[in-house]
Amino acid sequence: MIKLEKLTKVYRTDEIESTALNQVSFEIREGEFVSVMGPSGCGKSTLLNVLGLLDRPESGSYLFQGVEVAKFNEKERASLRKQNIGFVFQNFNLIDELTVFENIELPLIYNKIAPGERKKRVSELIEKIGITSRASHYPQQLSGGQQQRVAVARALITRPPLILADEPTGNLDSKNGNEVMELLVELNKDGTTIVMVTHSAHDASYSSRTINLMDGHIVSGKRNEKPELQV
Repeated sequence: MIKLEKLTKVYRTDEIESTALNQVSFEIREGEFVSVMGPSGCGKSTLLNVLGLLDRPESGSYLFQGVEVAKFNEKERASLRKQNIGFVFQNFNLIDELTVFENIELPLIYNKIAPGERKKRVSELIEKIGITSRASHYPQQLSGGQQQRVAVARALITRPPLILADEPTGNLDSKNGNEVMELLVELNKDGTTIVMVTHSAHDASYSSRTINLMDGHIVSGKRNEKPELQV
């Protein structure tokens, strides 16, 4: 699904030039669940932004589903992103003025899906992830774990083949964090490819593979033994 070759991203100001990603090369196959780890400032967030077509690399190759996208302009990136990538953020990024149902529905409105189909998709998804009873609630009426479930549902509602998660349990206690990780594992088992940035070795253990970054370079990678799901 994803193939990077010698991908480099440089940030420049009037006085400073900083290389956030330096000659990064790796592949992610369809259906994988990959964690990206490393210390603060190592390039994790930059990598996620490039993978999510939010930012363009300085040089190198980025193949997404066999298409070279490294030189796409913003309009081309936005079009591809809208159809193929869902995002889950540490801070949930829900809209306080919208209900759970409306927050999840919003990407379908942007994609001009008919009202009947929107209602059907949202209803099915909130039942699948166990928040049907909260459909008419507002984000501030939910626990952190419930808010993150809504955020995951919103990322999934357009049925993208790829989910990018940025510290998805960063604002959650261990119980709610484990529940969100188990939800991601179940979604991955259903076929969704997931790339997750995390500081947590515990969270990374839920993925099938971990990539470690340091100073913009990949320094190691390993296969993980997945923990048993909590009952």
